[in-house]
Amino acid sequence: MPEPRDANDASDAAEAGDDLDLELALEPAAAAGDEAGDDELDLDPIGLEPERPSVEAGSRRLPIPDGEIVRRIDRFVADRTGLTRSFVQKLIADGRLTDQDGRRLRANTVMRGGVVTLDVPEPEIPYHLEPDPTIPVDVVYEDDDILIVNKPSGLVVHPAPGHWRGTLVNALLARGDHYGGIAGVARPGIVHRLDRDTSGLLIVARNDAAQTSVMAQLKARRVRKTYLALVQGAVAAAIGRIEAPIGRDPKDRKRMAVVNDGRPATTGYRVRERFADWTLLELDLITGRTHQIRVHLSALGHPVAGDPVYGTGTARRGPDNLERLFLHAWRVELVSPGSTRLVRAEAPLPAELEAVLDGLRAAEVSAGRRPAGGM
Repeated sequence: MPEPRDANDASDAAEAGDDLDLELALEPAAAAGDEAGDDELDLDPIGLEPERPSVEAGSRRLPIPDGEIVRRIDRFVADRTGLTRSFVQKLIADGRLTDQDGRRLRANTVMRGGVVTLDVPEPEIPYHLEPDPTIPVDVVYEDDDILIVNKPSGLVVHPAPGHWRGTLVNALLARGDHYGGIAGVARPGIVHRLDRDTSGLLIVARNDAAQTSVMAQLKARRVRKTYLALVQGAVAAAIGRIEAPIGRDPKDRKRMAVVNDGRPATTGYRVRERFADWTLLELDLITGRTHQIRVHLSALGHPVAGDPVYGTGTARRGPDNLERLFLHAWRVELVSPGSTRLVRAEAPLPAELEAVLDGLRAAEVSAGRRPAGGM
């Protein structure tokens, strides 16, 4: 488990308004393996290309030239087949990459010569995605090219194998609108994702050109996304920056973790309000790795309140009356593809989260304290 560097020494500079670079000191860790996200994870398409709508099924036999050392077999396979690395990693996680002796390989396997075989199954694609008019869609902003919607906690963004109904995409289809199709048949208009339990703003593209433009902006880090999160404990520095690579947890592949060979990840933060045992943060998602905010804050020793995956004990329970993850995509800024003008949209905290803050403020007042701002 990585140990965060103590931020107290830098707190004076942060209070003065300097942007604090806080890097997590890492212990040696096993390779992360599969770095691809899955359908209910917080994943932006930085480093993720949309898979082709149709990938030919069958086996790919890939010889490794004698004398060549392959440091990561997932990269080698992606380069040789033309498939995206995230798709290759998913197949590897499913046990579909083997060596010449039939042994299953991991994404981080080192190979010296030999032959590997990748088995690509028939795609599991629904014959028809059903519109669902019973799921409300809260549109915060709309023009000819994009929608920005306010997703509630508990709603999955798009369909996936075994979960073809009850998603935001099903609700969007019920609007009778057109959406970009370059991310595949199950992801019309989708350019990035939020966790199922995270609420807040999500961008949806209404045509292929807009989808291409927004994904390019995301990849170039020109889309600014700001989250609000309540975290356990007193965050020492008023302004900070966490830089620590994220990959699969080598001890539990359903979780992410800070690991040596993970993908670079950067999160900026500012303290918005302080309470006795909790801190409300504004967070800038500089990169978009799976569960990035939750992993970074947990590694820093300040897990997000109500997090059932990365929180323990008091953090997992959260303050009184909290019944969900306290993480909300509050603000998004991007250039609208058609008009090329800057669009800024905001979604206030949901009532159930605002009520938790009101309770914390009331407790501060009753204890003779005043809730403190961070700046």
